[in-house]
Amino acid sequence: MTVDLRSDTVTQPTAGMLETMLRAPVGDDVFGEDATVNMLESMAAELFGMEAALYCPTGTMSNQIAIKVHTQPGDEVICDQTAHVYQYEGGGMAFNAGVQSRLLPGNRGRITAEQVAAAINPDDVHKAHTSLVCLENTSNRGGGSCYDIEEIQHIRTVCDKNNLSLHLDGARLFNAIVARNESPKQYGALFHSISVCLNKGLGCPIGSILMGSQPFIKKARRIRKVFGGGMRQAGYMAACGVYALKNNIIGLQQDHENAKEIASNLIKTTFTTGLLPVETNIIIFEIQPPYQPAQIAAALKEKNILVIPISPTQIRMVLHLGITQEMVEYVVNTILNLQV
Repeated sequence: MTVDLRSDTVTQPTAGMLETMLRAPVGDDVFGEDATVNMLESMAAELFGMEAALYCPTGTMSNQIAIKVHTQPGDEVICDQTAHVYQYEGGGMAFNAGVQSRLLPGNRGRITAEQVAAAINPDDVHKAHTSLVCLENTSNRGGGSCYDIEEIQHIRTVCDKNNLSLHLDGARLFNAIVARNESPKQYGALFHSISVCLNKGLGCPIGSILMGSQPFIKKARRIRKVFGGGMRQAGYMAACGVYALKNNIIGLQQDHENAKEIASNLIKTTFTTGLLPVETNIIIFEIQPPYQPAQIAAALKEKNILVIPISPTQIRMVLHLGITQEMVEYVVNTILNLQV
């Protein structure tokens, strides 16, 4: 038995998902003729109460498309210093959109309306034009931390007062929605655009959905083509998203409970000195010197448990639908008895 906790991107399609793929009606999506892609896009837009949606191959592409639509070259984008759009998208903001980042030191990946207001550049020819704010919910490097929706409302107010667009990198947004007992439509009402990954906690092998207004999505569709993201019979993959939205959201709560169970035992070990609060499906824990993250990861790998060192002092574990209760019990037993 191998327990893969490196990411929630490692999930395998379930039997029900594979069956849905096999039965999917398809067409040429570049011509707008793939019935399953159209169904997924309509379903997602309706779920969030937004006008339209666009199916993309990856979350990085959907984020980069949104940034490109919202900005002009030379603009400045406000985000947290640990944001995925800055840290893990290959410098895409600069390469694809020609914009620079204004990085803010948030609280576990979450920035405040007060910070955003203070970071907006004045109308000065010497300064970059601030045009976009990007939030990430949940925050990956924040250990799956969730925004308070009231703070997002305050940030939207700041954006409206200063004519800024507000984009949500919602790669794991459904984890936040489930953890906080919220509604997708609450988010659809607050953001100009939202990107949601299907290939993380929802268990799809590929795909992300970008949502926004009709004019926004029309422009986004053109940019997706320019980025090489125009797909043909994409309905076989989109069918996974349809299945996931109908069947896999409810299972996220179990992932959260599994993460908390493992975390409550990690803190008992001699090699753990602390961990970030566990709100959703991500565990980030600090390694007690003289132990090293790579050393602990190697010891766990010998026990067929895969994790990722993410800094000189931290290891990350991510729970997902591929992790059974038997696996959770095995991880707990292993970490409590690990010989390093």
